[in-house]
Amino acid sequence: MSKPASNPFFEADFSKFMDMSKMMDMSKMMDMTKLMGGEFKMQPFAPSMESMMQLYRRNMEAMAAAQQMAWENAQEMARRQTELARQNIESAASLMQTVIAAQTPEEKVARQTEATKATMERCTANLKEVTDMMAKSQSQAMDAMNSHVCETLDQIQTIMKNAASDASAVMPTSLRSVG
Repeated sequence: MSKPASNPFFEADFSKFMDMSKMMDMSKMMDMTKLMGGEFKMQPFAPSMESMMQLYRRNMEAMAAAQQMAWENAQEMARRQTELARQNIESAASLMQTVIAAQTPEEKVARQTEATKATMERCTANLKEVTDMMAKSQSQAMDAMNSHVCETLDQIQTIMKNAASDASAVMPTSLRSVG
């Protein structure tokens, strides 16, 4: 009996492709100070904790406002969908009575066809209305979040500039020219 064909990819020893011990040899790694062209000095820098906490508080307030807006929009859509469902049920009952009241089979078919067409048009209009409500809600949420993110980035930039100017004000004059 012959041996079944094997897949050479499953027989490969992938550990031989890379020897991690050679890659992690610290003696062969570059000296970062040489890479940077000599001595690397950094100015003392610390943004104010109070300004960072204010930024965090504003972020939490913006998130709460966005959640409140989303909740109110969801409630509005649920109310509207409930109202549309009630109208559809009332309309269907009325249409059934109209079709049943028809005298001849031809008249029944004609009324049923008219009722089906009217129902389809109404359902399409209702679907468009709900879709527009959802799109408006999402657009409002995205606009609010985009505005907040832009404000936050401006605030971070201001905080960092203030921290840099505060750091340079307390830095010894001998180090100011190095930075």
